Amino acid sequence: MVWVILILAIVSALAFVRLAPSDPARWNAPIGSAENTDGEGWSARVVPATPGLLSDLHQAMVALPRTELLTGSVGAGRLTYITRSKWMGFPDYTTIEQDGEQIKLYARLRFGKSDLGVNGKRLDGLLKSAGVKRAEG
Repeated sequence: MVWVILILAIVSALAFVRLAPSDPARWNAPIGSAENTDGEGWSARVVPATPGLLSDLHQAMVALPRTELLTGSVGAGRLTYITRSKWMGFPDYTTIEQDGEQIKLYARLRFGKSDLGVNGKRLDGLLKSAGVKRAEG
């Protein structure tokens, strides 16, 4: 009986991770001050804005596996995406925002504490695919 309860608890937790609604207002908030850094479960990058860069980053982002646009648009200057891990479906949220002469990127996990560096790698790969060299910061 204990095994049945344990299995049901695990299945319920996994279902919650996959099916929990994502509030666009919560995840598409302005980034605020940012710098090129990585934290526990999150990463941020800031690069100079160039013509068309926000659109290029959007195209690169939606081309990533298991990634979809949650809300926002290039015209609005802020976009937020959900990227899910391959096996467990854990959601990571990435916001890309044009703030004057800067493009700010902020990627973070929703559940847990550590992203094992995947958010920083995703941001660096995104910038590389758009032809932007990451400035150390």
